[in-house]
Amino acid sequence: MPLSTPVEREPLHTRYVTCNGYKRADGLWDIEGELIDIKSFDLEVAERNDGVIPAGEPLHKMSLRLTIDYDLNILDVEACMDYTPFQYCPSIADNFRKLIGHRIAPGFTRLTRELLGGTQGCTHLLEMLGVLATTAYQTTHHEREKREDYGAQGGNRPPMLNTCHTFDTHGPVVQRYWPQFHEGDTSTDS
Repeated sequence: MPLSTPVEREPLHTRYVTCNGYKRADGLWDIEGELIDIKSFDLEVAERNDGVIPAGEPLHKMSLRLTIDYDLNILDVEACMDYTPFQYCPSIADNFRKLIGHRIAPGFTRLTRELLGGTQGCTHLLEMLGVLATTAYQTTHHEREKREDYGAQGGNRPPMLNTCHTFDTHGPVVQRYWPQFHEGDTSTDS
């Protein structure tokens, strides 16, 4: 069901966030994200294009690449900032390498804020890390499912259980796909 029809309005700002996951030839994965912010009007910014960012030109265009292994350990990080409102912004990009040696796991958002929050990072790249973490799970899920044997007959507990409404161990999806981990009442009244 789509959103309801809005009242008449004027577009002012568009943000595009695109994430892609790749399996590399060496058995690792690259998880890449790009964030682009565009205004629908000319924006005055002293440090850009004679003081103006023209409508339609990116205010922000930033990219992040995380190279991870099967266990979601971060082996390499590359950040770039092709468009920023201030010339000083790109000088923080290399700070994102602080993620090397850490793992995408529960608590990752807290960790990224500790390492890269405030003046230690870039708000926009920091926001993108959460989406990249989800993309990493989605990219590696199929292989992880095969290796860890999470199928209906498999004995290993799927890691996604109780992570959202649909994967509630008391709900119908878990009962159907992983009955051995279902915790709800399975009796039926006749």
